[in-house]
Amino acid sequence: MTVYLVGAGPGDPGLLTVRGAELLARADVVVHDRLSAGELLDLAPAGAERIDVGKAPKAHRMTQEQITALLVERGLAGQTVVRLKGGDPFVFARGSEEAAALADAGVPYEVVPGITSALAVPAYAGIPVTQRFSSTSFTVVTGHEDPSSGDGTVDWDAVANVGGTIVILMGVGRWPQIAARLQAAGRSPDTPAAAVRWGTRPEQHTVRATLATLADHELAAPSVIVVGGVAAEELDWFTGRPLFGRRIVVTRARAQASALAEALRTLGAEVIAAPAIEITDPDDGGAALAAAIGRIGEYDWLVLTSPNGVERTFAHIPDARALGAVRVAAVGSGTAAALARHRIVADLVPGAFVGEALLDAFPSPPATGGRVLVSRAAAARAVLPDGLRAAGWEVDVVDAYRSRPVPLTAEQIEAVAGADAVTFASSSSVTNLCDAVGAHRVPATTISIGPVTSDTIRQHGLAVTAEADPHTIDGLVAAALGVLGATPG
Repeated sequence: MTVYLVGAGPGDPGLLTVRGAELLARADVVVHDRLSAGELLDLAPAGAERIDVGKAPKAHRMTQEQITALLVERGLAGQTVVRLKGGDPFVFARGSEEAAALADAGVPYEVVPGITSALAVPAYAGIPVTQRFSSTSFTVVTGHEDPSSGDGTVDWDAVANVGGTIVILMGVGRWPQIAARLQAAGRSPDTPAAAVRWGTRPEQHTVRATLATLADHELAAPSVIVVGGVAAEELDWFTGRPLFGRRIVVTRARAQASALAEALRTLGAEVIAAPAIEITDPDDGGAALAAAIGRIGEYDWLVLTSPNGVERTFAHIPDARALGAVRVAAVGSGTAAALARHRIVADLVPGAFVGEALLDAFPSPPATGGRVLVSRAAAARAVLPDGLRAAGWEVDVVDAYRSRPVPLTAEQIEAVAGADAVTFASSSSVTNLCDAVGAHRVPATTISIGPVTSDTIRQHGLAVTAEADPHTIDGLVAAALGVLGATPG
């Protein structure tokens, strides 16, 4: 039993440490803040319990005492507990209080530092907290204490006079008093000041002004406030990315969504994860597939139509030599790439990534007849097997997997409805998302991976804004960039 106090960083899920990711992957329970990136929770096992103890101003799901008691209770119960805290556990995050309580209760614990917002947020806003010869130090201070109370622990006079950069966390609510106190202590009213809200996240917004005028702007938590000459710097790299500010829905199954989501995030988009489908075993548990693979030598061709089909099929082929003289056909470069990971080079990959193209390229059967095994999703289109039979082949079709609809939460539905665009990588994701949110609430900008998916989009009364070319995840990203690749004004 161990409780891990893990720093989640300020918001960008890519800033989680390797150690933090390792611990999330084996957690029994994740106790998380509201500032933790939602994507980080997906790193925990599917069966792990997730407990939201996030605190918002004047709205706490749990008091700090209740959170601490929960950690002790779960630790004593022998569970592996990850306490996922925004920023760093020991930088104004009350991690020391939680650690002390665990120690008093005899619960083993470990502290995993995180990247603090005091450094990361200014960096994402293009503000260096230090500069040679002009700002050679920085002070990090909490803004929670009332500067006018006279009985706090922050010596604002000393903070003002130490020089260098001042970084204030959790200071929006008391900023007018803080600004007045710093000026009274000698800081010039013209000192540059900046407030960065939701730093490192796609909704990041920066207000730049001076120590005297920053309070004239609309500020809101959570923000990091920077005071000093460096606050005038605009070394922007984060908000200038081509999809920054765009909200794009990814409907792929959760286990498959990472590559698409990461590519869109790299371009600056806010990714709304709405996995409309999940990949599961076929109704027979894979028995028909296993039986067919057991007699694979009886076939002339093995046809695979998706990366999912490859992975499910090769789970029954521990040694590629079992294929012997059987040739392999793949629909699409993604399917061919999945085969390559199993050290199989596809004998046939049609130029267009649809079943009709495979039919056009498929050879005629030998004069004595031939057999084809098609391993694919349950309830897939009959075009391919019917076409092969019409060409003279004997065809066996086995279900390698089934895609099932995934219910969306009310929060996910609202997020989808408010998005700028939606990406669809399969027909089933179109149908399931429309069923879940209503076609009228699907974003008007739809980006399809290929013609079959595009047909399904139109069947639901929606227009296809763009279609990937080639019909791959990279093509889907390029299509999104082509449609949305300008930061909204």
